[in-house]
Amino acid sequence: MTHPTSRSIPRGAALLNDPAANKGTAFSAEERRVLDLEGLLPPQIETLERQAERVFRHLDAKPNDLERYIYLSGLGDRNETLFYKVVMSDPARFVPIIYAPTLGAVCKAFSHLYRRPRGMYISLEHKGRIASVLRNWPERNVRFICVTTGGRILGLGDIGANGMGIPIGKLQLYTACGAVPPHTTLPIQLDIGTTNAALRADPLYLGLRREPPEQAELDAFVEEFVAAVQEVFPACCIHFEDWKGTDAIRYLGRYRERVLCYNDDIQGTAAVTLAGLTTALQIIDGRLSEQNILFFGAGSSGLGIADLLVHAMQRKGLSEEAARARITMMDREGLLVTSRTDLSEQQRPYALDGAASTDLLDVIERVRPSVLIGVSTVGEAFTQEVVERMSDINSRPIIFALSIPNAECSAEQAYTWSKGQALYAAGIQYPVVQIGDRSFHPGQANNFYIFPGLGLATYATCPRHITDDIIIEAAHALSDQVDTATRARGRLFPPQDQIVEVEITSACRLAEYIFDHDMAHVERPDDIRKWIEGIIYTPVYKPIMLD
Repeated sequence: MTHPTSRSIPRGAALLNDPAANKGTAFSAEERRVLDLEGLLPPQIETLERQAERVFRHLDAKPNDLERYIYLSGLGDRNETLFYKVVMSDPARFVPIIYAPTLGAVCKAFSHLYRRPRGMYISLEHKGRIASVLRNWPERNVRFICVTTGGRILGLGDIGANGMGIPIGKLQLYTACGAVPPHTTLPIQLDIGTTNAALRADPLYLGLRREPPEQAELDAFVEEFVAAVQEVFPACCIHFEDWKGTDAIRYLGRYRERVLCYNDDIQGTAAVTLAGLTTALQIIDGRLSEQNILFFGAGSSGLGIADLLVHAMQRKGLSEEAARARITMMDREGLLVTSRTDLSEQQRPYALDGAASTDLLDVIERVRPSVLIGVSTVGEAFTQEVVERMSDINSRPIIFALSIPNAECSAEQAYTWSKGQALYAAGIQYPVVQIGDRSFHPGQANNFYIFPGLGLATYATCPRHITDDIIIEAAHALSDQVDTATRARGRLFPPQDQIVEVEITSACRLAEYIFDHDMAHVERPDDIRKWIEGIIYTPVYKPIMLD
């Protein structure tokens, strides 16, 4: 993909096949003449708005969101500006199509749906020459790489190269929600093989048909990749996405203070959870440092949330030990207790002295939590008995069922079983729930409230690292945009139809924080808001300099 200048713009059929430069039927008569397009387009010259109208009609005729995704994906391959014009016109409608929950179905069938390449595939076969492979990408000013191994996709497990749908979708939201210029983003599938035998046997599977390597070989491969990114794209932020949990934690710990990077599954999930929890506590006039928080799920996402909550409590004056004492964690094997021999290094600080238990209801009785957070990927884990007991213990139980695509309980279940008292959020967006004459508006604690604004602030300020304090500031920037009237209706996040404005406001807040703490590597402007609004992407056709 190229991005046109007066010197590099392609001509003729090549121009119509370049999604970044193509205007389709919107090319003017003069552009058609000079750029060798005459005869290649129907005679009617249309506006971008008229083209979008046609797209909406196509989308309305599609039978389901998977077909709408396929259509929009093809549109993005043909005409990037029109794609973003459509998606940014109604984020509340289109984010669930190009991202979760539709993206789960896309990834399961990615090799079967494949039409044309997008992004890059760096495989174990490229060992020793990753930098030269990266140089095949035509854009030099890459500022964000979203990279996955496909090792843990949306509760689907290891789906190898089929996971490429995730980096593509994530980076589309950088632009659609955060107005980051799309030419600065690069999705990458780091193909290390897959443990999924069914995929390896699938004749249409597009990835390496082998098991992943041993840890030492993988570590060396990732080290070469990270070093190659620094060499080829020195201003780039690496966004780690959907790696196997142990790998995700290990690589974030290894690289977060060495290069500009973050892990959205760990830090983005933590930030949006902290934001929703902050709003919920404002509704009940509670303090974070006084909550008993129970996690059902102790993988990379759960540990990332827990670690950030500990850091946030420390900022409120608690010691690390006292903050950790406010958190109890379970995984599929049961309560994290010191007698277990299967705990990871990152889980051990949360292990309790006491009897083991695999019964969530029993742990609730022992811990009496005020907050229940599900990051288990186990659908329906929060049963009626669990929600009712949380409601007996708390007048306003805080219940976050964050697993995608299968939430631990639905919004309707949470509100019905708690008799309307739950403060609820899920990883996907549920519709409004009507119980009698009361309407309940479930929140979507999804990372798209965080990473696009964080990306825009990073794009603007060029910090050397993304710290936990920046992540916490992103959470507070989001929570502060939930006004009093919205909180009064039980909503924990801003409306999705305002997402672009929300992300730009968050980016301004983060940029100010980065400048205030001397972390930026650009000169501070007099007016941060005006400055950021001047560099954001807007989906309009740019004039072409004609000779």
